[in-house]
Amino acid sequence: MPLQISLRSLYTQSNQLTHTLSLPFLSFLRCTMSTSRDIVSPSTTRVGWIGTGVMGCSMCSHIIKAGFKLTVFNRTISKAQPLLDLGANLASSPLAVAAQSDIVFSIVGYPSDVRSVLLDPTSGALAGLRPGGVLVDMTTSEPSLASEIAAAATAKGCGAIDAPVSGGDRGAKNASLAIFAGGDESEVRRLKPLFSLLGKVNYMGETGKGQFAKLANQITIASTMVGLVEGMIYAHKAGLDVGLFLNAISTGAAGSKSLDLYGSRILKRDFEPGFFVNHFVKDLGICLKECQNMGLALPGLALAQQLYVSLKAYGEGNLGTQALILSLERLNNVSLESAPGGDGGRSGSS
Repeated sequence: MPLQISLRSLYTQSNQLTHTLSLPFLSFLRCTMSTSRDIVSPSTTRVGWIGTGVMGCSMCSHIIKAGFKLTVFNRTISKAQPLLDLGANLASSPLAVAAQSDIVFSIVGYPSDVRSVLLDPTSGALAGLRPGGVLVDMTTSEPSLASEIAAAATAKGCGAIDAPVSGGDRGAKNASLAIFAGGDESEVRRLKPLFSLLGKVNYMGETGKGQFAKLANQITIASTMVGLVEGMIYAHKAGLDVGLFLNAISTGAAGSKSLDLYGSRILKRDFEPGFFVNHFVKDLGICLKECQNMGLALPGLALAQQLYVSLKAYGEGNLGTQALILSLERLNNVSLESAPGGDGGRSGSS
């Protein structure tokens, strides 16, 4: 404990001299303070959360129910109300969240939002975080931004983990999300008591690798979704009961998580978002940008991105990703709306 006080005091006193201290020393300082802290638990750890939308609200509820003290911020206060009813505290800004927290999670819409809520010098979370604190960004964002956040956090004696998730609204509600973590492995292990409340954490490597893993996940989903809706369109045109068709293929080689989660929703014309088309277009755009940087040609990704962009052009960006069926219906001048088997398939969300 005296060592911890001494190090914190040293950091505070030298805060104006940051430019004279090397990044390796600051990293050592943060790591030393980390090892001096208690393990993550409701009795020792204050948690902050930025972004209480479709995903964040359910994720936060698990943390509250586990007994953690939670402080939240959301631009639309009404979306945070269910959490306030459960006992969460409301902060006026990301900076105010961090000032009351040891670990701050964020899950927002776009990279520009991530930059604003975490790095803004006057209102961002990092500006309010004490040395030894940790930022955990769960937004699907740019790997380069994850590296920038980590560097800024290290310079302040703090930590940063990029930990985007897959599983959508149903995964968030059921605490069954796949979490892709990048950054310091020991820090990821230390945060496991919190990650385990949300799903399964998978350590992917150094800073930015969590984001790269999530982008690869989105590339896989994109082509899978195209295959699913094309198969449904074909089955319909061939005169098959599409619900029976989905049930038949679900246990064969064509079975997939996308089929399990979206087949029934598509047949029921349920396009409520588990994951917004707008956000998926953003993700696929980042994927294409990274492919360009790598010199990769992924034509399936490019096709899927264009089909999803067409949904935005029709004003359907706030629908769920299963609305891809609408694009294929328009392309072929057919509709599954009157197709038999509307109750077929297996329900869910991603």
